[in-house]
Amino acid sequence: MPENSATPAGGASSARQPASRNSATSAARASSAGQPASGNSAESEPPTSPVPAAARVPGVPENATTSQRDSAKSGKPQPTQQKPRTTATEPTEPWADDTDTRPTSALKTALALAALGAVALTAAAVVPVSPAAGPGFTSWPWLALLALAPAVAAVWLAFTGKPGLGGGLVLGLAALAPGRLVLDLQFAVNGPLTIRPELYLPDRFLGSSAVGGGFWLLVAGDVLTGAAGVVAWRALRSHDEPERRRWRLLVPLLAVVAGAGLLTAPVHSDNGFLLARAAFEGPWPALGGYLLLAAALPLAAAVALAAPAERVARGALAGLAAGAFAVAAPPVLAGLFRADLHVTWGPALALVAMAIVGGLAGTRLTESTQKAETGAANLPGLFWWRLTTGLLGLATAIAALIGAFAPQVAVTALNPGASAPVSAAADSPARWFLLAAALVLAVPAAGVLVPTTAVVARPVLGVAWAGIVLAGTAVLNTALTATQAGNLAGFGGAAAPVFTYDLGAGAAWTFAALVLAALAALAAAGTGVVEREDAGDGTEPDGKNLTFVVAGAVLAVAAFGLPVFAVPGYVAAGLWSHLDTPSWGLLTAAVVVVGAAALATRSRPKPAAGLLAGAALLTALHAAELPLVGGSLGGASPATGFWVALAATAALLLAAGLSAAGARRAP
Repeated sequence: MPENSATPAGGASSARQPASRNSATSAARASSAGQPASGNSAESEPPTSPVPAAARVPGVPENATTSQRDSAKSGKPQPTQQKPRTTATEPTEPWADDTDTRPTSALKTALALAALGAVALTAAAVVPVSPAAGPGFTSWPWLALLALAPAVAAVWLAFTGKPGLGGGLVLGLAALAPGRLVLDLQFAVNGPLTIRPELYLPDRFLGSSAVGGGFWLLVAGDVLTGAAGVVAWRALRSHDEPERRRWRLLVPLLAVVAGAGLLTAPVHSDNGFLLARAAFEGPWPALGGYLLLAAALPLAAAVALAAPAERVARGALAGLAAGAFAVAAPPVLAGLFRADLHVTWGPALALVAMAIVGGLAGTRLTESTQKAETGAANLPGLFWWRLTTGLLGLATAIAALIGAFAPQVAVTALNPGASAPVSAAADSPARWFLLAAALVLAVPAAGVLVPTTAVVARPVLGVAWAGIVLAGTAVLNTALTATQAGNLAGFGGAAAPVFTYDLGAGAAWTFAALVLAALAALAAAGTGVVEREDAGDGTEPDGKNLTFVVAGAVLAVAAFGLPVFAVPGYVAAGLWSHLDTPSWGLLTAAVVVVGAAALATRSRPKPAAGLLAGAALLTALHAAELPLVGGSLGGASPATGFWVALAATAALLLAAGLSAAGARRAP
């Protein structure tokens, strides 16, 4: 029986309990009225026959028993027999997963697949992933511990009476399996560019390298873990309503922080054969893998907290923490065990954040029934949700403002024979674009902090944060393109200077703005859920603007996929071609606009108007690239994307106006 399918059994027992409870209640009421309970009729005296009028005793009820009448005739008092009073007690509802103490056959299959996957990952730590290079340090004991410990824990928990916890662990581990699989593909695409010193660290220059048996074991381990998650999900899924969970805001926020840490450089390297860099500077398999991991962490955390079964939710969070440790711990160990490698803050931050998540998984996640009934379970309340959302939005805008004005690239020129190097700084042509995005976000962020405007400002902020990603990736493209060149020796012989390019303070602040924007988006979503719960009205969505909503969403996707301006000799990044760092910002903005449009069709009029207004701001911001970015390049002229973006903005504004009109008509 699946973990959560135990609810019907519990429901059957609870269905029997109300019947007995009603009988007990009837008995109590009958006893208080001085009448025998119908439920105890077998134990009461038999009914008496009618007494003739001549035989009646004054003061004695007509329906009195024979012994009572005899006692009345003799003048002796009749002793009163006290019956035990039955107190009706409410049944204690068990957790759905408390009634199952043995794993089902499907869950056993999932546990077997997870165990095989852990064994394969452990073997991959022993068998070389490439014949050209081996591990940079003795890493296999640590990798074996990271792979085997959660799998062994899942099997042990499942077969010791807690199958929900064991199955949840498998689900958490499987959530990160797709990202780890894509990350491992870097060994096959271009091994020398891999930053995995625990498995692969060359001791000489390599242009390319073949894969060994360890690579196929890695792939097998990732695939088996993912398959185990699919089977475990089928075994544990339930159609019950999820309980209200504690840590609904904290756990996803910690997961976002951990994902941001994984996107940074895994290590600092003094080794000439290992070029350590952040995910956005690396090749596509590494970038895709880390992006999948960063996205899966908060998404899986939110899904785990929505699980109907308490133990499944706790196990999934613990498995998610264990999977994150398997990714973030090896580069930290490499920095500790090798003198030419150094620990960076990103993986360390991910470890700390997910360690907290693992600790919270050991606490009770379901809010108590008494608090839920009295309304005291709204923790944190709407005020704190709005305060958190507004402050995160303002912090994002401030970080983006600093990133727009601070230098993106630090250039150092060392001339032969010179006593000191010459330093210079370079800015991004998209800095004014980032400045505009920061101002667009700051206005609704401030509005969220004002109670009278928070209802409309919150959904606007829930969409406008994507403008920071849209502009921030365009700004970071300058810094990443310059630093990817590395150290370039000047042309012209020995007298030529040597140039070095490093990320400036502006790049760091811009990256911080991207992380804060993701946190603000998550907080805005949580605030929206609390607002809807507190509103408690039955206002139906207004479908009169559906045509404009659909038209605006379609035009927005086309606008983000087309260039806004044209400059001779300049090729802008896009969605369909010329993929580059800004393409991720375009994709994020397009997805957010489409999601906001879809959500607006199911929302109440006021939030729908805010969502559509925020989507219109995004498309208008995209059109503003013509003067803000194209003006810095010189000779820019409008392209097709500019006109399509204006059309999308007009359609979305019309839809927002119709929703606002519907809000005014609503009672």
